[in-house]
Amino acid sequence: MIFKRVTLLFCVLLGFQAFAQRNVKDSIIGTPWVGIQYGANWTSGDLADRYGFLNHIGAVAGYKTSKNWFWGLDGNFIFGNQIRSKDVFNNLVDSYGIINDVSGAPGQVLLLARGFNINVAIGKVVPIWSMNQNSGLFFHVGAGYLLHKMRVETQESAIPQIELDYRKGYDRLTTGINTHQFAGYAFLSNKGLVNFYGGLYAQQGFTKNRRDIFFDKPDEVVSKDLRIDMQLGLKLGWFIPIYKRQPKDFYFN
Repeated sequence: MIFKRVTLLFCVLLGFQAFAQRNVKDSIIGTPWVGIQYGANWTSGDLADRYGFLNHIGAVAGYKTSKNWFWGLDGNFIFGNQIRSKDVFNNLVDSYGIINDVSGAPGQVLLLARGFNINVAIGKVVPIWSMNQNSGLFFHVGAGYLLHKMRVETQESAIPQIELDYRKGYDRLTTGINTHQFAGYAFLSNKGLVNFYGGLYAQQGFTKNRRDIFFDKPDEVVSKDLRIDMQLGLKLGWFIPIYKRQPKDFYFN
């Protein structure tokens, strides 16, 4: 639902820009930036004990000043299917390695990585190797909030031990603050819709487990120590600069 709303907003702004384009070839222009982005990320640190490759898909909204400084907000939905914690349901499987549903038949259980982050960012466009003064090397850093957990899905099976609130005993809910860095290239076309950025992205989460018990390890105390959840990857975005409509010239005889 969130992604659909972001896509709708993006399409509306796309139509708006069609009536409000402005030639950016000869000057540095202050303009709002609104766009969508995708990130491909590999995990390291404590995060790598739980998850492998993670995807980010999100939206960014901010402002590029007439000095080529950038500030803004971005939010990303995090998802993946590479779960490295394979023993989460060891207490529920039988001697054949099967989790039975309420009828006694083999149940289908999926574990997926889910989460989100929201960040404030500040950065700079440096017009090098560019066709205009609004494009060039693009750097930004920021900080915000990070949440990640395991999503438990039982498909069409009904497995009482992991339904409803019981899932909280297995989901490894983790939250905290995060910092990020981006280094890449931003391109604003002189005219038109070809406006994008891409580059290297790094994120560091300083998080803690938020559950008080793991049902698969009921005799162990859940660690509340600080975790270092790291991601490193690539980010690519398509954005729309929203220019003010230029006044038209009128001539009178």
